[in-house]
Amino acid sequence: MKKILTAAALTMTILMITTSAQTPNLEGMWEGTLNVGGSSLRLLFKISKSQDGSLTAQLDSPDQGAFGLPVDAVTVDGNSVRFEMKRFAASYEAKLNPGFTEMSGNWMQGGLELPLVMKRTEKETKPNRPQEPQKPYPYNDEEVSYENKKAGIRIAGTLTTPRDKGPFPAVILITGSGPQDRNESIFGHKPFMVLADHLTRLGVAVLRVDDRGVGGSTGNISTGTTEDFTEDVLAGVEFLKSRKEIDPKKIGLIGHSEGGIVAPLVATKSADIAFIVMMAGTALPGEEILYLQGALIAKAAGLSDKKIGENRKVQERIFAILKSEKEPKEAEKKFNSFREETVAGMTEEQKKAGADKILESQLRSVNTPWFRFFITYDPKPVLTRVKIPVLAINGERDLQVPHKENLAAIESALKAGGNKDFTVIMLPELNHLFQKAVTGSPSEYATIEETISPLALKTISDWIIKRVR
Repeated sequence: MKKILTAAALTMTILMITTSAQTPNLEGMWEGTLNVGGSSLRLLFKISKSQDGSLTAQLDSPDQGAFGLPVDAVTVDGNSVRFEMKRFAASYEAKLNPGFTEMSGNWMQGGLELPLVMKRTEKETKPNRPQEPQKPYPYNDEEVSYENKKAGIRIAGTLTTPRDKGPFPAVILITGSGPQDRNESIFGHKPFMVLADHLTRLGVAVLRVDDRGVGGSTGNISTGTTEDFTEDVLAGVEFLKSRKEIDPKKIGLIGHSEGGIVAPLVATKSADIAFIVMMAGTALPGEEILYLQGALIAKAAGLSDKKIGENRKVQERIFAILKSEKEPKEAEKKFNSFREETVAGMTEEQKKAGADKILESQLRSVNTPWFRFFITYDPKPVLTRVKIPVLAINGERDLQVPHKENLAAIESALKAGGNKDFTVIMLPELNHLFQKAVTGSPSEYATIEETISPLALKTISDWIIKRVR
């Protein structure tokens, strides 16, 4: 799961800047680094002048995979600049130096006030990602697309195949939650590109695709649920079966996070799946996962037990409303009442810090088909019906899908269903992205150079090759 409220709260949008003849020249690219809870997040302003003379800009947060995000107002007064983002209860106030090459000020959000310096630059600073493969590749790399006729959408992606003589075993990579591209790009990393490169070099063809509504794929991910996404994968299976270089009897699935929920669902709907790999896939109901996740991430961020308990109560209220009200409009009414009640109990200091706006944004984000399905879906009954080989791996320091509770639930479900070939492994020191980590906190993801631990890559490839050869 990649939806992290602490990270999402830092996102912003398109800036519409009204200026006058005395406004300093801000056109161009501005880059800075925001230090939050021990992690560094790069921010990038791209400012240009429109035909009417006003300035239009975008703000990117590359380490979060967030680009072209909104700002409500930008005020320029002499050498002072203020950016206001009401949706995220955030603002940035800065002073320009005499040469208009640097903005120095403070980022304010949720009661925090963090120093932030933005400097004019010619090009974006790229993070060091040593595992990212570089062309020319020692295998075939093909842009492909195919239809999910049931959903009326077209899926676009990349198929990598060995240059030896086929037919080859193949895998489809299934992304985690939220809109993801074919590389599952996150925090400057491209995990699926690295995984596809590793497997293809070892003789396994790999299909990785953009989620519906992302990149080259059509459709709208916001209206779909986890169950809907199984149809996209089934369409991918049919596509691979149509390719002469692919062995139709050796097609497997690798799902990360939510993708690890999708993979077993697909396996129960198609007799063409030879094996599945669950990378931090879950076997607990979504509601339980979110309680565990919320407490662990909050603890890693230094929150007190009292605050963690308060957060849990808010989660319970929100989930109770979603489960009791099936109609989104009725749920919205109850959410509005809950918001008014909660805001009434806030201090002026909390309101000034934007706590009310953050709550409003959170309530809006949960009243969706995907979230409703996720919190009530229990993966265990489906896992009991999976009879093909299964590899389930979790990182020891995964705070989003805790390994202890999750791997035990996966093993229990597979045993209960009589599966004769499954492997459950906890990988030491690895986080939710399977990077070697210190704490496992999402705040570390962007700062770690490693995209996927070599141990995780070898564990996956050794297990697959043993079963396809």
